[in-house]
Amino acid sequence: MTPKSTNVTWFDGYLTRREREVLHGHKGAVIWFTGLSASGKSTIAHYLEKMLHERKCSTYSFDGDNVRHGLCRDLGFCPEDRRENIRRIGEMVRLFVDAGIIAITAFISPYKADRGVVRKLVGEERFFEVYVQCPVEVCAIRDPKGLYQRAMAGVIKDFTGVSAPYEPPENPALVIRSDAVTPVEAAEEVIEVLNRARVISD
Repeated sequence: MTPKSTNVTWFDGYLTRREREVLHGHKGAVIWFTGLSASGKSTIAHYLEKMLHERKCSTYSFDGDNVRHGLCRDLGFCPEDRRENIRRIGEMVRLFVDAGIIAITAFISPYKADRGVVRKLVGEERFFEVYVQCPVEVCAIRDPKGLYQRAMAGVIKDFTGVSAPYEPPENPALVIRSDAVTPVEAAEEVIEVLNRARVISD
């Protein structure tokens, strides 16, 4: 994207990311949950946030609907708007990582290229893509908002998994079969990944 402002300069400030991480006692990172609507992303993300908080980690969990209430309220669900939605979120979580915080996101983020942009923006060693895999039939049964029913009836257009595509990750840090494990078990799996990567320590 070509910036409209050309008279701006990035200022790094007087603290380094490493200094902020020492204060927090862990590295800054992004846990990027991706998967179909009602696959369990948000539930797992919030359990993970609670577990990390209990470990004295500095965290923040970003939910798809919450972001669209404010930062991305002007965007719809066509491919172009989805791309811009993820771009804005990527820029936001990059700042959180620079602050030494563990940012936890729960977005459908259906396109591999868009997720790849965030990975490149944040840095390979700071970006942990977690694929919450769940059959669309199970998601439709779970769906608390009735979105699948409305999408299948043609009321909602561009609905991922029904009338819009979802591109699964090719090499995620973790695949969670949310129809086979509990949200707590899934969150514990993510904790293990963060331990192995030395983002956090026991």
